[in-house]
Amino acid sequence: MVTSPDHAGGGPLRIVIAEDSTLLREGLIRLFDEAGFVTVAAYADAEALQHGLAADRPDLIVMDVRMPPTFRDEGVRAAIALRTVHPDLPVLLLSQYVETVYARELLADGGRGIGYLLKDRVASLEEVQDAIHRLVEGGTVLDPDVVRTLFAAQRDPLAGLTPRETEVLSAMAEGRTNTAIAERLRVGVGAVEKHISAIFQKLGLEDSGSDHRRVLAVLALLQRNG
Repeated sequence: MVTSPDHAGGGPLRIVIAEDSTLLREGLIRLFDEAGFVTVAAYADAEALQHGLAADRPDLIVMDVRMPPTFRDEGVRAAIALRTVHPDLPVLLLSQYVETVYARELLADGGRGIGYLLKDRVASLEEVQDAIHRLVEGGTVLDPDVVRTLFAAQRDPLAGLTPRETEVLSAMAEGRTNTAIAERLRVGVGAVEKHISAIFQKLGLEDSGSDHRRVLAVLALLQRNG
């Protein structure tokens, strides 16, 4: 067992978890217990966390990016809302994938004690323990894969596309449908859909339910070629 020193307020760090997966939620509780922290509450959705926060009085919140009811960005929205009311409350967001749009939104306020890690990273007790202590001390913790993706996007968001994905995006810019693109490239419509999904992911265009990702992808191409 790795020991964890008490924080400045005395006693072990108090953590609140918001994670819809029962398996992962229970796994996090056990991991934090082994690290010397105390999980004072664990919720299955962001709304329940917000309602119970005043009574929980945590030192840090650990929450999933995507939670019920839509499994899009409930965790990010809740984190931003909580930070508005409690700007000094550290928040660690966990995600299954590199979602740079959400990372940018979380970091936009320039506040302290903000973290964004991939869920695979929490398998290491030492890494989690170190990340939590850095957050509570006012630091920022970003997953290395997220950092690499953010830097790549700043250089050229289209640089990571394969030649075939570039062909598909160019056809999208011409206003062609998926069926028309498939006929031009002599592939199945399913293959085109997979290429388009890869394009969206590489450009950091998450499905927010409002922005038209197809249009945004084309705009990125036009801006580079403009």
